[in-house]
Amino acid sequence: MPWRRPALTAGVLGAALLLGLTPSSASPTPATGTTQGPVSASEARHTAGQRPAPPAAAPGHRPARTTPAGTNGRLTVCGTKLCNRHGNPVQLRGMSTHGLQWYSQCVTNGSLDALAKDWNADVLRISMYVQEGGYETDPRGFTDKVHAVIEQATARGMYAIVDWHMLSPGDPNHNLARAKTFFSEIAERHKDKTNLLYEIANEPSGVSWNTVKGYAEKLIPVIRRHDPATPVLVGTRAWSSLGVSEGADETEIVNNPVNARNIMYTFHFYAASHRDEYLTTLSRAADKLPLFVTEFGTQNYAGEGADDFAMAQRYLDLLAAKKISWVNWNFSDDHRSGAVFQQGTCASGGPWTGTARLKPAGQWIRDRVRTPDRFPTD
Repeated sequence: MPWRRPALTAGVLGAALLLGLTPSSASPTPATGTTQGPVSASEARHTAGQRPAPPAAAPGHRPARTTPAGTNGRLTVCGTKLCNRHGNPVQLRGMSTHGLQWYSQCVTNGSLDALAKDWNADVLRISMYVQEGGYETDPRGFTDKVHAVIEQATARGMYAIVDWHMLSPGDPNHNLARAKTFFSEIAERHKDKTNLLYEIANEPSGVSWNTVKGYAEKLIPVIRRHDPATPVLVGTRAWSSLGVSEGADETEIVNNPVNARNIMYTFHFYAASHRDEYLTTLSRAADKLPLFVTEFGTQNYAGEGADDFAMAQRYLDLLAAKKISWVNWNFSDDHRSGAVFQQGTCASGGPWTGTARLKPAGQWIRDRVRTPDRFPTD
């Protein structure tokens, strides 16, 4: 759901330019889940004769010398689940950047080291806005920024979601030509990587499911010409609410799914705004559709206001029970309560580890990212 746009400062713009020029240095921003401007709101098993599984890791600590991507390899959609290279369902947990055009100074070598090693995150969502001062203003520059952050996540053994953060206008077809150009290059360059997912439409709104489905069926073949194996995440209508925010529900997708393989559908929620109707729809849909929560917050749909940790925990309990992966919005120091870092943290270069510079939502979500799925490898 939409957010108000933050002020563009010289520091933010300078960091963004630096990111595009130096893949190994300052990286993209933490994410906004919807607009940011906007918002839209290892159980290791083994059988006789196989090498024993590693000992159970304490919460917040994986066995040494493993990474999420190194353990699981290329992911694939199996039934309604996301499965690793061993064919076992997995749940990924991680963070989204804010818009790359605003908060590049929050995604640096230091912050990503903390996300991978202190938070033990499995996945980083790279949030690249299309409008709102994003991709359409400098396609080459923003594509290079995404290339750079993909490499940074890969180097740390995290999965990377390439988020085509279309928000306004809500019809994804408005940006279809741009999306074909962008994803063709991303897929061609990174097709041999095994740690990617492509999110092709952040939050469609104001259009029918048929319109969103048609967009996906035009864009996915363009990606598949270069990369036949990486999972594709398809946004659902009404700001990726499975239609609930515009009076619909998951049945329109169940009865008319996208004609493509190895795809999942996305769901976004903000706990203080999206109550039982949304939670019930998510639970019901998860039994019939492969779902990935690519954005959520503990606040209202704008990513601001008071945290509702009790409702957010209800959602996370359901996601754990149904083995649905999730990404929180957002890894920045924006003034809103949904940004995990206190204001000024990014400009001062941290400290990134521990909890000293985290807002209440940041402390809460870090604890939950740090209790990872023990990925099954047999």
